[in-house]
Amino acid sequence: MRAKYSMLMLLAACCWIAAAAQADVGLPGVALFTTGGTIQSKGAHRQKLMEYSDGRVTPQELLDDLPELKGIANIDVTEISNIGSGGMNTQLQLKLAKGINAALARPDVAGAVVTHGTATLEETAYFLNLVVKSDKPVVVVGAMRPFTAVSRDGPFNLYNAVRVATSPQAKGMGVLIMLNDEINAARDTTKTNTYRMETFVARDMGPLGYADSDRIVFYRKPLYRHTSHSEFDVSALTDLPRVDVTYAYQESDGVAIDAFVAAGAKGIVLTAGNAEAVKQGQSKGVVFVQSDRKGAGRVVESEKQLAKGVATSDNLPPHKARVLLRLALTKTTDPKEIQRMFNEY
Repeated sequence: MRAKYSMLMLLAACCWIAAAAQADVGLPGVALFTTGGTIQSKGAHRQKLMEYSDGRVTPQELLDDLPELKGIANIDVTEISNIGSGGMNTQLQLKLAKGINAALARPDVAGAVVTHGTATLEETAYFLNLVVKSDKPVVVVGAMRPFTAVSRDGPFNLYNAVRVATSPQAKGMGVLIMLNDEINAARDTTKTNTYRMETFVARDMGPLGYADSDRIVFYRKPLYRHTSHSEFDVSALTDLPRVDVTYAYQESDGVAIDAFVAAGAKGIVLTAGNAEAVKQGQSKGVVFVQSDRKGAGRVVESEKQLAKGVATSDNLPPHKARVLLRLALTKTTDPKEIQRMFNEY
């Protein structure tokens, strides 16, 4: 009798495993790439919402903390780094982009999710928007409160990011930023508040859509070039040209421009420029792009500026103009051609 009971239990267990495996086969695949940031940070106690430097959460801890993900996707995780986003650099971004492109080439992967610190999240997201070679969704996600906080936002942001990455509606939308229930375009979106939850805002455009409890909903689609329609290819690159950014203020002069040129900059994004320093930089082959410090609105295309060899950045803020200029310089140093890229991307 005991042997018969054991056989029945074994048969039941086998049936359950087979059913679970069958259920997993029916779920979309999501490639999760972790880089660190607040979403993977620990504080000394649950009320610690700043200066949280008491440890890092591993990728497996992220997944174990969110078992609900098992019901919506098969997650394949790759750790790129576990650092604050101030430490993000070219080599890590290239590693991330190449990993995403390899993952999205797989037929079993529906989309990708990237965890990232919020301070420079928009720069990495825009970089990926220019170099990912797939129309499958890529969603960059972070948190404004650490993993250990009583009111942490990271787990639900991550859950919604996976939902968006598996949504057929997200296909062809370019790289997306997912926080605070809002779906924003990587190109359009900037962190606008140092501390509040509703920090990521597309000032000129507004969100693309929302991750609501009933469904993922989109209301518009970006028209500029991105991802699978981008001309930029980093597959063979191990580095990118140095590009620096100046900041305009009263009585600013050409000292910063001169210093950047001396340090080996191949391009400089201006918020205001000293004419003589710009000319000196151009004589040494440095390419200049005019942006603005205000954070919204276009720097319109200027025949006068272009005649001086200076392209304009449209509505890209200086730090995003830097991202595009670095990639542009892998293809050309012609200001007119670079202006074309800023108009299209």
